[in-house]
Amino acid sequence: MIFLALDQSTSATKALLFDEDGRALDREALEHAQYYPQPGWVEHDAEEIWQNTLAVLRTLLARQSARVGEIAALSLTNQRETIVVFERGTGRPLHRAIVWQCRRGDGFCAAHAAGGREPLVHAKTGLKLDAYFSASKLQWLVRNQPGLAAKLADGSALVGTIDTYLIYRLTQGRVFATDSTNASRTLLYDIVRLRWDEELCSLWEVPLRALPEVRESFDAFGETTLDGALAKPLPIHGVMGDSQASLFAQRCYTSGAAKVTFGTGSSILLNIGNTPRFSNQGVLTTLAWTRAGVPTYAFEGIIISSASTLTWLRDQLGLADAVPALEQLALSVPDSGGVHLVPAFTGLGLPHWQSSARAAILGLSSHSDRRHVARAAFESIGFQVRDALEAMRSEAGVPLTALHGDGGATASKFLMQFCADLCRIDLRVATMSDCSPLGAVLAGQLGLGLIASLEVVDEQTRADVVYSPQLSAESVERLTDGWRRAVRQTVLS
Repeated sequence: MIFLALDQSTSATKALLFDEDGRALDREALEHAQYYPQPGWVEHDAEEIWQNTLAVLRTLLARQSARVGEIAALSLTNQRETIVVFERGTGRPLHRAIVWQCRRGDGFCAAHAAGGREPLVHAKTGLKLDAYFSASKLQWLVRNQPGLAAKLADGSALVGTIDTYLIYRLTQGRVFATDSTNASRTLLYDIVRLRWDEELCSLWEVPLRALPEVRESFDAFGETTLDGALAKPLPIHGVMGDSQASLFAQRCYTSGAAKVTFGTGSSILLNIGNTPRFSNQGVLTTLAWTRAGVPTYAFEGIIISSASTLTWLRDQLGLADAVPALEQLALSVPDSGGVHLVPAFTGLGLPHWQSSARAAILGLSSHSDRRHVARAAFESIGFQVRDALEAMRSEAGVPLTALHGDGGATASKFLMQFCADLCRIDLRVATMSDCSPLGAVLAGQLGLGLIASLEVVDEQTRADVVYSPQLSAESVERLTDGWRRAVRQTVLS
């Protein structure tokens, strides 16, 4: 028995095949275009994502045609806050997808904050009034696209995060549903009552009728023939937002276990158990998952620009042809020479939450060159992880027992060691980078009854590379002092 997974991320759409032991047998991927209509705006072509979805799944299955009959289910994980408005019936997108990085909703968030609505939003959603999340993107569409607003109001248009949109198209419109991890990222979902909230929908001008049914990550989400490519329909089981799916794959099932995903941005999730706790310091509370009606909650620290900083150095500044070459530049000097890169390209996340901050390279001298800038870029990721984790630790009410890492940037041994040094805890890095799709597959296996319990999953062997702290506490404090000064200059400028 094998398992098919779809991983729809910010930069690409991937199809993977896993065996029963969680080993990736094969994969296929296609990147999609990034659109930047204005500074701070980010969009994707949802139709391109759909066509890429069909292409990677069909290509993978054609290559594995002899084993298609062994596939038990298709599982799905996705970029979370990105939102799509699409036509009822056809699933045709009616506007480009507005991506989680997009800041066009800043004005609406500021207006609601000025109106005193932040405490209400935080108490219901565990999130901040921030354009990172889906609701302000939808309010922008309602206010600026009257045709779309009319379609949403009369029911001819539907709203969904990427999982909802793809499930709708995979099932040819038969299933209009999301899972609770994705719903909890919209600013429209009450994470205590576990349902869409009428008051929040009214605040953001989103018709309740346009929103999908919310199911648990382990539930069934219909069947698909991949638009006619399969003779026998394949059940869809296991749907989970990418960050929660990686938490699940890392077996962070008990309070105090945490993971950081090193992707385009970074999400740090810390399991806090079955009772929600709400922060006064900008730490987010979110649903880790819901199973058999019982929620598990997590604290989340969001880093908006993580590995994307390295891509920016490669593509925009041309410092090197590839990220590994950037790492070699960084390693060719003993330190950054006092240079700090604060990657606030679209603002700063936890603990600063400064949407107006913009990126800066500080501390340059006549001695500085591209090697120091490259090293400062890698170090900026570690500094941001430490900042977010320290804020979460102080409010969690549970001790940090484990820190796991995954994502493409874990390939950098330098970065992983730097993070372990700064965070002063062993960092256990998964040897496979595909934790999000594996988490969705594990959820699907539980939902199908192929795995009896979380305890059984936790007992399965997994291979990690462990990075232990090596720098002294004094050295860490000296390094972080310089970073804090650089952030203050960026925020105040």
